[in-house]
Amino acid sequence: MGGRSRADDAPAAVKPLDEIERDIAANTRAFVIGPYVQARAAGKVGLDANQRSFAARLDEAVGLAAAIDLDVVEAIQALLSALRPATYLGKGKVEEIAERITLEEIGLVVMDCALSPVQQRNLEKAWGCKVIDRTGLILEIFGRRARTKEGALQVELAHLNYQKSRLVRSWTHLERQRGGFGFLGGPGETQIEADRRVIQERMTKIERDLDTVKRTRSLHRQSRKRVPYPVVALVGYTNAGKSTLFNRLTSADVLAQDMLFATLDPTARAIKLPHGARIMLSDTVGFISDLPMQLVAAFRATLEDAIEADVLLHVRDLAHDDTQAQAADVQAILRDLGIDPEDGQRVVEVWNKADLLDAAEHDRQIGLAELKPEVSRPVLVSALTGEGMARLTDAIEARIARSRPVYALRLDPGDGKSLAWLHANGEILEREDGEDGALALIVRLPPEREGAFGARFPQAERRN
Repeated sequence: MGGRSRADDAPAAVKPLDEIERDIAANTRAFVIGPYVQARAAGKVGLDANQRSFAARLDEAVGLAAAIDLDVVEAIQALLSALRPATYLGKGKVEEIAERITLEEIGLVVMDCALSPVQQRNLEKAWGCKVIDRTGLILEIFGRRARTKEGALQVELAHLNYQKSRLVRSWTHLERQRGGFGFLGGPGETQIEADRRVIQERMTKIERDLDTVKRTRSLHRQSRKRVPYPVVALVGYTNAGKSTLFNRLTSADVLAQDMLFATLDPTARAIKLPHGARIMLSDTVGFISDLPMQLVAAFRATLEDAIEADVLLHVRDLAHDDTQAQAADVQAILRDLGIDPEDGQRVVEVWNKADLLDAAEHDRQIGLAELKPEVSRPVLVSALTGEGMARLTDAIEARIARSRPVYALRLDPGDGKSLAWLHANGEILEREDGEDGALALIVRLPPEREGAFGARFPQAERRN
């Protein structure tokens, strides 16, 4: 439990636990600063290039800081006319914030932007405290939340890529709090990584380990394909309610909290839809605006379930003020992953958190959804209350069914064995009971069952 101070790299004496906790409380007092460039175009005041309000961006940055238990003393919006190469902010603003940092005894400043190593170093020198940018903050969150071996390796690889150009001295007080990868502290690890050669060697080893993990995931994926079930993946902005929806559909108990990046590691469950079709439902990491490209690349393997999914559910928080901007961010990342977000045959927009809308807005959103073409019509739901779940499962089934053969057949009276086989291996869409006890059926089959079906029921007639 020894640590290093800002001024001295020598190990400190071991402290009692209660004293460490007091140090942590003091040293995690933070400012969150939103340094946003004001758009000059008319009608763009207070908005960024993606039509996201500066207030919403700053609120999101505060949420990110809170996700790693920082004590955010104040959120400061700093509107800029231009960026300064040395410090990002102008000289006057740097001096003003320096005075407030001293007055409030701030130990950490989070800048909601991407800082160059030089800018980060200059700000730390001017303010006398640790400074991290948006990328470093997101990496810290990912480092603390990843639970699977793959997730931890992916985050460490992204962290090393980020640290290669910075090699900033670590502080230990936040590391003692929960663990992580040293963006805000690490007792010893970042001291080793200060050598570029050692960093590169570590990255090479992680990449080898990841290859092994990816092969294991590939084997799991191949085994699922042998079942095989269609894969339905949940994607969307962080905190849009994906895990709550996953739990609602699967009756599982995945961590679902009102917190940014509550889910980082992929989770999959096999479920049976109302008409009998079985699917593999996969929950994925949430997306976010300005997601560090290191993480898009590093988590590509984690997102393979989404990339290869038969159906994607794009979950949106319809009650959020910036829902349109959030949707645009998700769509941009999907395009980066080679997925067309406008493909209504594959992507279903799920308008979540209907329970937070007032009655008038609720009705308005239903009306807006019904104006869309049926093939790409959004589904309004509340994962919390269960509203709209039947409409959602119908939309999933409709998309899965497009690639599935449909047959008409007749079963002799008393042929319960064949009827049981059809229930176990397909979906019975229509059933008509004859007076003599015979059954006229319309059934839909998974493609992999079509051969066995044809051998068992040669008299069946294909309908599509």
